[in-house]
Amino acid sequence: MAAEVVSSIEMLRRLVAFDTTSRNSNLALIEHVRAYLDAHGVGSTLVPNEEGTKANLHASIGPDVEGGVVLSGHTDVVPVDGQPWDTDPWTLAEKDGRLHGRGTADMKAFSAVALALLPEFQRAGLKVPVHLALSYDEEVGCLGAHGLVEHLMRHVRRPRAVIIGEPTMMGVVNAQNSGGGLITTFTGVEAHSSMTHLGVSAVHFAGDFIHFLNGLQDELAARPRPDIDMVPAHTTINVGVIHGGTAGNILARECVVNWGYRTLPGGDVSEVQSRAEAFIAQTLLPAMRRRHPDADITTRRRSFVPGIKPEENQEAEALALQWTGGNRTYAVPYATEAGIFRAAGIPTVICGPGDIAQAHQPNEFILKSQIEACESFMRRLMAWGARQA
Repeated sequence: MAAEVVSSIEMLRRLVAFDTTSRNSNLALIEHVRAYLDAHGVGSTLVPNEEGTKANLHASIGPDVEGGVVLSGHTDVVPVDGQPWDTDPWTLAEKDGRLHGRGTADMKAFSAVALALLPEFQRAGLKVPVHLALSYDEEVGCLGAHGLVEHLMRHVRRPRAVIIGEPTMMGVVNAQNSGGGLITTFTGVEAHSSMTHLGVSAVHFAGDFIHFLNGLQDELAARPRPDIDMVPAHTTINVGVIHGGTAGNILARECVVNWGYRTLPGGDVSEVQSRAEAFIAQTLLPAMRRRHPDADITTRRRSFVPGIKPEENQEAEALALQWTGGNRTYAVPYATEAGIFRAAGIPTVICGPGDIAQAHQPNEFILKSQIEACESFMRRLMAWGARQA
């Protein structure tokens, strides 16, 4: 029986149907992709997390030689909780040239196109390999990519370039911010809310910390970098989630602040964390302990993603421009798995279908024309791969 041939849109429909929100397992999607690859005679390898609940996937098409290209995409998506969707987020819905669904732009479309065009890759007569690399937990700190990159470095002959298919409207991005994620936990001492002299509120001091971060953000915004094409052209800070307190009439014993920062390429990646830790050590913690000696504050790093700089990625940049037909590159303020691949020494750029403005939004969509543009990119890549010596 002949292996199934599907369109890019049909493949996207299938991938969107899997609820791969980062809090969930991605194994159902991964096994679906693996079965599809097997049906086309392409073997694949899984790189699971420690618990075995999630996995990266790697597959190669073409000869086992150096100089190939890695096409990389993450399989997880952000939650839809509380968002005003007009359609089922897990069912691809087409309207006015737009394909709606969670993950359509960020970033299942890139992987869908690569998988749908698998038969064309196989017929192209590639002289160098194309490696498919699908990861887990990108949305919560690029956690899966580290193991995936380590696997590729051990088992794949050195690639020439990596293409991270995040949504760039098929523009070529050769610079990105680094990103750090941290969790700061404030431990107070419980007491009745009328007896504040007997305890210390973790929430109150967490508020002081957030106020400090706001002031630091204003300071950083006041000294933008004129030498880089980035919006915004300064390091940014965000407090994403706060959990704390038990009841309105109890001094909070604990408050957890989930926060992070993005530093411009080439910038001091330790500045924000070191200044925050200094403020805690020199100001906040002594103030808490003056109220009660059992108070404490701890900070742990949740994640870190390196940035990438233009001068590191010129070979990948030249190839991607050739395949897009573009004539300029861009820088982006967000962090992607590109920094992890680049840290392994492989020239890496970001280039994929869809608009980043749609990422994480209700009624997320990708234009059908972007699917077509990505297909053209892939076919130019095939032609290039068939011409290599």
